Amino acid sequence: VQLQASGGGLVQPGGSLRLSCAASGSIFSIDSMGWYRQAPGKERELAAIISSGGSTFYADSVKGRFTISRDNVNNTVYLQMNSLKPEDSAVYYCNAKVRSSRYGPTYNFWGRGTQVTVSS
Repeated sequence: VQLQASGGGLVQPGGSLRLSCAASGSIFSIDSMGWYRQAPGKERELAAIISSGGSTFYADSVKGRFTISRDNVNNTVYLQMNSLKPEDSAVYYCNAKVRSSRYGPTYNFWGRGTQVTVSS
């Protein structure tokens, strides 16, 4: 299973970006999908997560500004980021908990990360 993320870049404070992450490979189903981020010198932290049924959870630091969504047909997760702040600058990683067969276990997969820089 591979996760391919895209959509990062440089944006001014107050601007918006939309991240996408598509999962491909041996996939029967995907449980949760999420976005994590890691700033220099800091630990990786959860930004947002969405269940297979569409329930969402956001870190307090992004609540009200970020929106996570997913396309279950195309195994893709999105992160719409609005009102971006310099402290949102980080490498953003997508995550998916994938089941490769109906009765098999779920495995955790990570994308390679996409850089988001918020700066004037």
